[in-house]
Amino acid sequence: MKKVVLLGVTGGIAAYKSLQIVTLLKKKNIDVFIIPTKSALEIVPLREFENVSRNKVYFRLFEDNFDYKEVLKEKKVEHINLADKADIFVIAPATANIIAKIAHGIADDYLTTTLLASACTVIICPSMNVNMWRNPAVVENITILKRRGYYIVGPDPGPLACGYEGQGRLREPSKIVEEILIHLYKTDILRGKKIVVTSGGTVEKIDEVRVIANRSSGKMGAALAETCYLYGANVLLLRAKSALKPRYLINEETFITAEDLSKLLEKHVKNASALFHAAAVSDFKVTSFEGKVSSEKSITLVLQPRKKIINKIKKINPDILLVGFKAEYKLSKKDLTKKVSSKFKESNADVIIANDIAQQDGGFGSDYNEMYIFFRNGKTHKINHAPKAEIAKRILDILLQNKFLN
Repeated sequence: MKKVVLLGVTGGIAAYKSLQIVTLLKKKNIDVFIIPTKSALEIVPLREFENVSRNKVYFRLFEDNFDYKEVLKEKKVEHINLADKADIFVIAPATANIIAKIAHGIADDYLTTTLLASACTVIICPSMNVNMWRNPAVVENITILKRRGYYIVGPDPGPLACGYEGQGRLREPSKIVEEILIHLYKTDILRGKKIVVTSGGTVEKIDEVRVIANRSSGKMGAALAETCYLYGANVLLLRAKSALKPRYLINEETFITAEDLSKLLEKHVKNASALFHAAAVSDFKVTSFEGKVSSEKSITLVLQPRKKIINKIKKINPDILLVGFKAEYKLSKKDLTKKVSSKFKESNADVIIANDIAQQDGGFGSDYNEMYIFFRNGKTHKINHAPKAEIAKRILDILLQNKFLN
């Protein structure tokens, strides 16, 4: 049976890109019904929407021949029937106006009325001027939608149709379609599993003003949390306050220092099925100073090795699947294997995922990486250079193939 996508199109200049979204979805054998606003039809003619979707385009709540007696007799309301058949509801582009309407439950046209009657997954793809996107009203409305479980995709930075440069571009149609497909075909394979993911870097206090930190962005941890969520798991993300936030409405708690993270793990891993410990935890404690150290003279910092948080996880919960991460710099595969072997002995981890931070366009801060997955039995898998979102999926799939998390 064909999957059904309802595509709402609003009156942003990027409305023309919706035609490409429909074309790409049709190539995947997905049925698409378009619901444009009145403003969207000023940008893209009705005939173009009809031609690309090969379906009726819905934009008028009351047709010329509307008869309430027929509705009462047949017990059928068109926009309700349309909402009921949808597997996913997408609005692309979503203007500031439509975002405000949805956030406040306004249903004054075909699109908003159908959306309000829909019970399926909803993806909102904002597109607007950069100053509009930053406006506190829009920021608040987006927060409301996220809290309700709507998925916000974009906007992306770049040149805008108005001549400005900044965040506000509609995400590329191919990327929007990728997101739609993820949600259309997400699985419940990890349903019932409680999975804890750590992400981002800890900081160590020097004085009341300064800290020592690392370059971890939290992108890998966020990608893992999102993938586990899409696989149906009950996910808790323990995220550094400065780390990347996940796109989805995932339960999370934040930390600053290694000590903060340690306490959170002690609290949450007791009943967890798995821990993906992707956070970059400080290797050293720093001898700190009271107040603010003067910058007019040099000081000496004493760095003392810190006990590894990962080494106590199995003592708290011996049955947990423990997946550790190890970042190294320009090591041969042989030397990396030795380092990982030592880490297995110290932590009693089940799986260790290692990467070389010296690689070009990979490691800390990058959207890409290349990794090795090591198992305690000596088996290894290499994941070639790819976006971190894709790597997260490969990691989960490899673990499942090797009978972990089943």
